[in-house]
Amino acid sequence: SGFLHFLGTLGKFLSPREEGNISEMRRLFIRAGYRSPKAMPLFFGLKVLLALSFFGASMAGKLFFWQKMSPAGFTYILIILAVVGFYLPNLWIKLRISSRKEQIQRGLPDALDLMVVCVEAGTGLDAALNRTAEEMKKTAIFLAEELGLVILEIRAGKPRQEALKNLAWRTDLDDLSNLTTLLIQTERFGTSIAQTLRVHSDFMRTKRFQRAEELAQKMPIKLIFPIGLFIFPVFFLVTLGPAVATIVK
Repeated sequence: SGFLHFLGTLGKFLSPREEGNISEMRRLFIRAGYRSPKAMPLFFGLKVLLALSFFGASMAGKLFFWQKMSPAGFTYILIILAVVGFYLPNLWIKLRISSRKEQIQRGLPDALDLMVVCVEAGTGLDAALNRTAEEMKKTAIFLAEELGLVILEIRAGKPRQEALKNLAWRTDLDDLSNLTTLLIQTERFGTSIAQTLRVHSDFMRTKRFQRAEELAQKMPIKLIFPIGLFIFPVFFLVTLGPAVATIVK
């Protein structure tokens, strides 16, 4: 649309020119799930637009609400709001990457179990990856998307080891990196893929159970603040309120 074209044109002036910076930004966009070449110009265009919007909002606030504010204080607010608007897209990218990694991590044990079933049924590793990607679309769409990209790269002629390395690079997950390393070593040394996947699947299942236990153990500590802030005052009001009223009378 015209608005996206305007953002892209605006962002081209701020887009990095050095190849190292470009590669780093592309890596962040890929891990966030944005693979279009237009993602980088749109990202920087949005940064400029938000900075200008926050700048304009602060000027409007000065005209209608902050007439008595000192020039120095208004200048500080102006700068802070413009900087906040400029860096909001960076925060969005980080949150997007974190959410995507969490969903992939959550679906990985189930995907491993499905791959074990497929390989032990006699299918090859490529067919098992393809079948897992198809079945995981309903429960772990991001993991299914990444596995589908592995299959597409292999079908395009890329070696399987390189496609698996790209999977680990795109996701930036330790568990998935360990899995790809195991698969590469299994293919290199000719050991049983089914046995390797089963052992790693058992390990991932145990690790998921331990992670759930860890979260459960942290729960009482996290409940201290809401209990102290919301429950204890009401409890004291209900229990001590009648006694205080009686004493006052």
